[in-house]
Amino acid sequence: MLSVELHAHSSLSYDGRDPVDLLLAQARAVGLDALAVTDHDEIDASLEAAAKAEEYGLVGIPGMEVTSEVGHILAFGIDELVPAGLSYDETLDRIHEQGGLAVVPHPFQSSRHGVAAHISRDQLARADAIEVYNSRLFTGWANRRAERFATARELPKTAGSDAHIGEMVGQAVTEVATDDRSVEGILEAIREGKTSVVGNRTPWRISFRQFGGGVKRRIKRTVSDLV
Repeated sequence: MLSVELHAHSSLSYDGRDPVDLLLAQARAVGLDALAVTDHDEIDASLEAAAKAEEYGLVGIPGMEVTSEVGHILAFGIDELVPAGLSYDETLDRIHEQGGLAVVPHPFQSSRHGVAAHISRDQLARADAIEVYNSRLFTGWANRRAERFATARELPKTAGSDAHIGEMVGQAVTEVATDDRSVEGILEAIREGKTSVVGNRTPWRISFRQFGGGVKRRIKRTVSDLV
């Protein structure tokens, strides 16, 4: 059984704070086996993390969080950026063309770009897996709804910390039942539904701090781009 963090952001994300080395160090410190850095519409830091992961005793899974026209989709096992702004179906197709795994994060949280409010349930079920536990929760209602949907559709289930600061890496992990410590082995086991989820709520004060810090970094980056 491998403990895998499938949802973490580096400083390359507009709302992330820390470089990949800090994320990798935290993943090692909390006993994870693998880490995917999933920046918003960026892949370079994730590829860097994947290349460095072995130095930390980890498997590095390349990926990103793609902003489709209806919301966020996690892409794993890809090495080329999937462009933002495509339809839900085309985003999944682009991920699959690279042999990647498409996972829908926080699908029922529309305030955080969940896709479920904008597509049919049959479309949602086209994903390879559903994130059923996101640690940045308030009531837990959206996670429970995602869990019920994935169970009803017999879809693989994942968890993710959705960490935007290094300390939160490992708050929620996907336990993957495989002895194959490789990117391909882990992703194939997820496709086959050999997963269970373990998660802890991100403390509210840290959620607010992550949100506030993300707003400040986004404004700073926007101003820098204008200049």
